[in-house]
Amino acid sequence: MRNDESTSQSAQAEAAEREAAKQRILAQAEAERVPVDDMTRAVPDRRWRRDQR
Repeated sequence: MRNDESTSQSAQAEAAEREAAKQRILAQAEAERVPVDDMTRAVPDRRWRRDQR
């Protein structure tokens, strides 16, 4: 019975550690996320049109 309790506690501790790590990764990803509005938009290169004239 004692062994089952310690196994259960270690499994719970591992699950809690995994969840904490997941939350840290998600928080870091959110902090590094760049909103779409802030991204530089591609500007079409129209130099080839000037060369054709």
